[in-house]
Order: sequence, then structure tokens, then C-alpha cells
Amino acid sequence: MSKIATIFTGLILAVAALAQPIDPVNWNFRAEPAGNNTFELVFEAKIDPPWHLYSSNLPENGPIPTRPHYTSEDGFEHIGELVEVIPAKVKFDEGFRMDVGTLAGRAEFRQTVKINSPVTITGEIEYQVCDDSNCLPPAYKEFSFTLNVGATAAAASNAAEDAGQTGAGDAATAASANKAPAAAFDFGAEGEDKDATANAASGQAVTDATNASELSQSEDADTAAFAGQQGDEKSIWRFFWIAFGAGLLALLTPCVFPMIPMTVSFFMQGSENRARSVFRGSVFGFSIIAIYTLLGVIVSLTNLGPDAANALSTHWIPNLIFFLLFVLFAFSFFGMFELVLPSKWVNKADQGADKGGIAGAFFMALTTVLVSFSCTGPIVGALLVEAAGGLALKPILGMFGFALAFAIPFTLFAIFPSLLKGLPKSGGWLNSVKVVLGFVVLAFSMKFLQPLDPAHNIINREVVLIVWTILFFLMGMYLLGKLKFSHDSDLPYIKVPRLLLAIASFAVALFMFMGLFGAQLKVASPLLPPKSPGWIDMTQVHSQAALPATAQNLPEECTPVKHTDEFHTQYGLTSFYDLEEGLACAEKTGKPVFIDFTGRFCSNCKKMEASVWSDPTVQSMLRNDFILISLYTDVNKKLPEEEWYTSEIDGKVKKTIGQQNVDYEISMFKTNTVPLYVIMDSEGNVVNQPRGTDLDVTSYTAWMKEGLTLATR
Repeated sequence: MSKIATIFTGLILAVAALAQPIDPVNWNFRAEPAGNNTFELVFEAKIDPPWHLYSSNLPENGPIPTRPHYTSEDGFEHIGELVEVIPAKVKFDEGFRMDVGTLAGRAEFRQTVKINSPVTITGEIEYQVCDDSNCLPPAYKEFSFTLNVGATAAAASNAAEDAGQTGAGDAATAASANKAPAAAFDFGAEGEDKDATANAASGQAVTDATNASELSQSEDADTAAFAGQQGDEKSIWRFFWIAFGAGLLALLTPCVFPMIPMTVSFFMQGSENRARSVFRGSVFGFSIIAIYTLLGVIVSLTNLGPDAANALSTHWIPNLIFFLLFVLFAFSFFGMFELVLPSKWVNKADQGADKGGIAGAFFMALTTVLVSFSCTGPIVGALLVEAAGGLALKPILGMFGFALAFAIPFTLFAIFPSLLKGLPKSGGWLNSVKVVLGFVVLAFSMKFLQPLDPAHNIINREVVLIVWTILFFLMGMYLLGKLKFSHDSDLPYIKVPRLLLAIASFAVALFMFMGLFGAQLKVASPLLPPKSPGWIDMTQVHSQAALPATAQNLPEECTPVKHTDEFHTQYGLTSFYDLEEGLACAEKTGKPVFIDFTGRFCSNCKKMEASVWSDPTVQSMLRNDFILISLYTDVNKKLPEEEWYTSEIDGKVKKTIGQQNVDYEISMFKTNTVPLYVIMDSEGNVVNQPRGTDLDVTSYTAWMKEGLTLATR
């Protein structure tokens, strides 16, 4: 009995885990008069935790942005672009390998329009929601605004309410009761056909007034917003420590290192009062921090929000400028030229340092900053460029971290001058540090070339890896003394630290080189474009993926036919893209079925493919032990009319690939989230619990083996 109870409890928990809300977004639409026959069309959304919407301003080849589509634009005129009232949180998306903006808790979009006569504006807003594990298919919510010339605010509000605007209902109640959802997601607008509209469960709709009240009083919005900020905070602090490390590296450059004993000696002279010297040294250190942090404040004040961040990260002009700047910085480190500030600035700061007292300490700090600019300028510039595309706090915190690391040694040596005896002597090793930084900066510059070629036709993964391999190989040769620049001194022998750095550089070069032949390079993947489908993959050379179907013990007729021109599967895996075709193959071969509910615009699906499906064991099982069926839920391609059918869930005709796949997923598994992985036996019976996002390869492999064992009994 205990085993039965355990199994029963497990089934209840599994169903509850899979029961996801059909649409966790409640929409509220209203129009607000702005004078002179202009109105603001307001699109408000309440987003249930832990889901998030995507911004209206996204890079190409990324997720689906949130945008309204109008049935007709007759009778009104757009004034400006769609405005995103609540700023999106911009962060790097590992699935799409780009910076994207997301909105959690609440979202509000406004579009200003002008009318000359009464008009009703209709259409639908397109959006997609995801959480950390799953995404829902793209959804469409209808809206209608009735606008009158000379309308007051109250009249416009009443018009919107009379038009029957409703938010999406809460289908979570039905899901938690283990009932089939009342409606499925449909995709694509087809003239007057409203099948392409995502409708909530009947009886759950709420009015605009209710939605507006919920939006203003909801604590869920704050909770979700806080959850969304946690990832941003991690990103900020990660950048802080990177900047702190950059400050330590700047100390080892030939412009800065020799200044430490010189500067500290300045504070120790002319005063027998050690306390006063310590105080002046502390003022000097705090002044350095203030000067650099001020640069961060200036960049932060000029940060124009998510639109500017998206432009910086995706538009070809700023990225080309950043690329050229990084190349300029690298050539400066190599000794081709020096980036120097006007001598007048340095001379005036030096004159101020002679005054003594607090003012003298400050001007000494300013002199140190200006004199060391030729070495610190490229590092500071690189940090500011990287910070400019992020949150407003990022440049300030980054410059504070850099300045803190930069100023600490000066202050400590001023307080404890005996520590100066332990410093190594200046020499050629300082210039070597500078040159090594040049190689690193030049390698990082490739990041800014990628947005210039969004399709990665030229700047693809292989080109970046080839450049990186060459750069790190040359850096290793430089550290061994086989490559010299103009400012380098002779290297009669190699010291152990330099040898270890050379070995590390060659190891990185070999690591990048292996990526050319199929290695995943998960550590470097955020900076790399996706794999090219036609590139050599040595990890597949000895696999059965390259063999024809007959060599894999499959009947000749068991070959994917439908939609193979529309989709392809990574890693050389053979997949069916039509459910009936795949099940027919499974019945002929007796092999179990592995269904992959996925999407082109699903970030978590891409993460799973990159992090889990890249594992050789997972690939081997998908290739040899299962019949793989990939069902895309967000594709609007219309099927032939003879394949259309009316759904038993919502009574609507399903005409597209995505509509039918979502309808099947909801009817069978009571959810429409992706990714969702299902294992069936050859007769189409589900053998174990379906699974969503699971980035633990060991756990995922164990689940696959369990399903395989149960399906082949």
C-alpha cells in the first residue's frame, strides 16, 4: 500500500508541476486624450510571477518583441514610436547569445495617435512570456479603441470600457484542478479570421476597471520585479569585480608601477608629522577614487535607458566604433603609439600639487591619473564601453571598482612606507604586461564585430575562433621571447612565471582550435556566434549521424519528409517534424519515441540544446535509441487545407504547424510551455513523467535511460 500511495502522490505532484497557466498576462487597454485631437493608446499588462515579457525593442534574430499590430491604419496617424513606459531590464540571454530586455510584474506601452474624425482602432498585441525554465508560444490579444474628436478623459475611458476590453483570464485555477484548458494559443493574423487570437478561459475575463485596480494595488508586480532584478544585481557585481581586477592589472603597467614609490616619497617629504603624512596619503587615495568614479557618473547620466542599450548592443554604427576603439587601444599597448592627454592639463595639475595640504594631495592624485592615462586610458575606455550598454549603475560601480584597486596600493604604501622595500624593481616585465593586455583587448574586440553581421555569414563562429587561436598563439610566442615589439628589452632567459603564462596562452589557443572541430567551448560560448550548420564536427565523425537511414537499421521509407525544408536539428540528429510521420516510423521500427516540444523563439530550448544535447551520451541516445520528433509551437506556416481540423479544446480550426502542435501539447499534457520532453513507447503511450528545462546533464540522462527502459520492456 505504501508503494501505491507513493506512486499516487508522485503522480499528483507531477501533474501539478506540469499544470501551467495558459496565459499569465492580464491586459488592460485604454485611450487617454492628449489635446488637439491626439490620444495616447495605452497597453498595460500585469504579469504573474515568475514570468516575464520581452521588450518592444529587441535585436534581430532574437525573441519576439511585444508590439501592437493594427487591423487598418486608416483614419488615424502615428505620432512618434511606441514608448516603453517601464524600462526593461537589459541582460545577456545565453539562449540567443545577445542582450535582450525583459519586463516582469508590470509592463506599459504607449502609442500617440492623431485623428481628424471619429474612428475605432482595432488590432492585436503580439507578445511572448518566459520564465527561467519555460517559454509559452507567441500570443495575440485583441484590442479596440473608440476615439472621438474633442473627447474628454472620462469619455475616452468610458469608450474603452464600452468596447468591452478585457484582460486575459486566469487559467491557473483550471490547471490546478487538473482540468483541460479552455483555450489554446493560435498564431498569425489572417485577414478577418480571428483564429490567430489567444483567448483566456471563458468566464475568467475581467473588465478594464478591475484590471486597472489590480495593476495599481498588486504586490505580485513588486515581487516579480524584485525577482527580475536579482539577475541584474549579480551581473552588476560580476562587472564590479572585473573592473577591480582591471584596476590591479593597471598597476602593473609601465606608466603606473614606477609612480608608486615616487608618489609615496612625495608625501613622506617635508613633514615630520607622520599622522599628517598618512592623512595626506589617504586624501590622495580617495581623490583617485573620486576622479575615476566621476567618469562613471558622467557615463551613467548620459545613459538613455533600454533603447540606448539595445542600440549600443545591436546597431552596427556604435559597434563598429567600439571595435575600432578596442583595436586602437590594443595597438597602443603594443607600442605603436601612446595615447596622451594635452600637456597643459598635466602641467597645471603638477603646479597644483606643489601647493601642499589637502589641495596639493588632490592635485597630486589628478597628476597621477593624467600621467598614467597612456596605460590606464585603454583599460578605462574598455570598461566604460562595456558598461554603457547596461544599467545606469553599472558605469559608476565599474569605475569605483577600478579606482579602488588602483588607489589601495598608493594609500597603503603612504601609511606603511616600509612595504616599498618588498616591491620588485621596474624593468622590461612591465612592458610585457602591457603587450599581453593588448592581445586580450584585441581578442575581445571581436565581440563588437558580430552585430555588424547578424546572420553570421562572414563573422561566424569559426572566423572568431580562428582569430582567437592566432592571437593566443602569438601571445604565447611573445612570452617565450620569439616575438618582439619596439619597446621590448632583450630576453636572455625565461623565468618560471613567464613560462607558466606562455603555457597557459598556448593551452587557450589549443582550446579555441578544438572549437573549430566541434568542441562546445561552454566557457567562451557567451562571446561566440552559434555553430554553422555545415562546419566540420569531429565529435560526430564516428557517430551514426552521418550514415544513411538504412545503415542505422531503419527502413528506407522511415525517412523524414514533411517540413524538412522548414526545420533542421543540431548535431546531425535525424528528426521528424510531423507527429504522425514520426509515430509511423516508431511503429515500423519498434523504437520508442522522444518528442521535443520546442520553438524558434524559445531561449530555454536553445540553452538545452547548447548545454545538454551537446553531451555525447545524450546525442548517442537520441540518435540510436529513439525516434526523435521535434514539434515547433511558434511557427505560423499554414498547412494544406485537407490537414486542418477543429480543436476539441476551444472549437477553433487549427490551420498552422504551431497551432496544431500547441493544441496537441495542451490536450495531451495540460500545458503549453516549451521546452517539454516526452518519452513514449512505439505504440504512443507515455512511459514516464515528461520533463521541462533541466540543465543537469546527469539528471537528464538518467531520465532518458529510465524512459528507454520502460519503453522497451
